[in-house]
Amino acid sequence: MCAAGWMLALVLICLIGSATSLALITPAPPLPSHISPPSTNLLPPTSSGGHAELVATVDCNLKISPSVLVVRFGDPAKANCSKPSTGFLLLGWENIKGGSLYTMENFLVLSVDNITEWSINPICFATSDLRGPCNISLPLIVYKPPERVSIQFSNHTGPMFENHNYTLQCTVQNVAPVGKLVVTFYRGQTPLGRFRSSRIAEKTPVNETFTLIVTPHREDNGSQYWCEAKLELGPTGPQHPPVEMSQNLPVMVLWNPEVQPTKLHMKEEKCLECEVETTQPLGGRGSTNSYRGGFISIALLAHLINGL
Repeated sequence: MCAAGWMLALVLICLIGSATSLALITPAPPLPSHISPPSTNLLPPTSSGGHAELVATVDCNLKISPSVLVVRFGDPAKANCSKPSTGFLLLGWENIKGGSLYTMENFLVLSVDNITEWSINPICFATSDLRGPCNISLPLIVYKPPERVSIQFSNHTGPMFENHNYTLQCTVQNVAPVGKLVVTFYRGQTPLGRFRSSRIAEKTPVNETFTLIVTPHREDNGSQYWCEAKLELGPTGPQHPPVEMSQNLPVMVLWNPEVQPTKLHMKEEKCLECEVETTQPLGGRGSTNSYRGGFISIALLAHLINGL
């Protein structure tokens, strides 16, 4: 009786396990006909999923002319944005003075009477039911030429000494953007150094000072130092970039006249190298002075002998 009871229990356990396995592998009911499976040709998702990544996956085909807009502060400005003839419904500009602009046409001109802001980021955008929104930015450079450029020595006035180091300072006042500024130091017409500012992100007018260490020589006596400030605004900028020059700074160089060569070498037609003595004392020739000195020595010696 006990053995029969154990056999019945084992049979029941097997039946229950089989039923559970069948329930686990039963396929799910089919999806409704209006729900389609996900497409297999979708682009892979980006790491951040931000707006910029979504725009990058859309083929915008928007064009802006000029590609970079360079405008002097207070001057008018124009730029054109165009879209393909098909695929997009709406075209517009945003982040501009006076609000946004819209059109159903294939191009839209942005026109501003005068630029009075230093940080502007105009954006051209287009919308489509099928392709989604897209936009491109118009790089805008608002510039102001230097108001004044000056040059001076740092902590020094008056004449300079040969082979000593001195620091020149070139100060540019009220210029923007300073990141586009290039300053060149000159001695006469000879360029001595070319410098750029490291304040690339600065857009509003600022003052900037550049320094250069110079070591004058006696040949520089009578020359002049000066500096030039130029805004290099790129190929879309003005044809003649704004340039401002400093005043001329005269140079007087002093040197030790005793440190001179003892012989002066000259070239002539009949003589390839002639030597001229330059160490003779004032008051006569060297040979005459030598004879006079010898005569005085002999006279003194004779006087001493007679005294003995």
